[in-house]
Amino acid sequence: MSTTWSDTGSAPALAQLAPVLSAGGPGLSRLLGLCERRLLEIAEGHGETLGRHAISTLEAGGKRLRPMLVFLCAGEEGGDAAVRAGVAVELLHMATLVHDDVLDRAALRRGRPTVVKRAGRAAATATGDFLFSRAFAELALTRDAEAVRVLSSASSALARGELLQRADAWSDSVTPERYLERCRLKTARLFEAACRLGAILGSVGPESAGALGTFGAPIGVAFQIFDDVLDVSGPTERTGKDRGADLLDGTITLPLILARRRDQELAALDLRASVTDTAQAGAVCDRIALSGALGDAREEALRFIAEAKAALTDVTLPEHRREALDLVADGVVERYA
Repeated sequence: MSTTWSDTGSAPALAQLAPVLSAGGPGLSRLLGLCERRLLEIAEGHGETLGRHAISTLEAGGKRLRPMLVFLCAGEEGGDAAVRAGVAVELLHMATLVHDDVLDRAALRRGRPTVVKRAGRAAATATGDFLFSRAFAELALTRDAEAVRVLSSASSALARGELLQRADAWSDSVTPERYLERCRLKTARLFEAACRLGAILGSVGPESAGALGTFGAPIGVAFQIFDDVLDVSGPTERTGKDRGADLLDGTITLPLILARRRDQELAALDLRASVTDTAQAGAVCDRIALSGALGDAREEALRFIAEAKAALTDVTLPEHRREALDLVADGVVERYA
């Protein structure tokens, strides 16, 4: 097995990362390489069955955006502790994806069959549990209690966000405010934790953890909004999943909330009864797009990107690292373009 960090993700994703890698310098590439090797060691190191499922999740790719935030906030001179933190946040992220696929009964993730599709619910649940446990085992090796507390707090927020999302399933009364609270819990808190961990374990220092966390959190909200826009706009070859997957599992997202305010037929639509296959989901996606809601959702996400960039004014950083963090924020926008 010879997977490296540069093999991860789709070609468009890697193209979006190129400016960040250039601005971050050779130190960033070095840390990402060490992170990827350690992820593979963990995936391969706990038995053939778990290893097969963990490696398939790892090989499905992704931009390693959360470890990148750890390293940019830690500094390119970041050592073993920063690498372990980057590995830990990515393992926790991977665990949530596997568990989400179990809950959603998802067949595809980033264009590949999910663990639950290939091996069943029990195997997928065990794989997610394994990745979750290894995340904290890895971070504990830093011997930094505050770092463990930060990731534990983010993990608890993820669980609360998932419960809110399940409670809201198929509801016609979810407000934008309720949706954004879910985003803050389920997505933004791990982005925030990545930035805080970098500060705590790197050269910037714990005194900058709050400001860098304030940068990471709105990046996470914007990331989730754009992800939900892409679920509507597709196409499958770009997103790696069927268009309208959120509609099929009853997840109420900002594009649908805004579209229901403009389109009375959408407002009256019973998703559970009327959207039961990909063709029906695609037709509802078309109506959402025609309503103009995607543009409004995009503008909301851009507001969070601007909020994140403003937070960096409170942190003393080398100019090239500040530029790289700005480029990460811009890359979230470019997922939509």
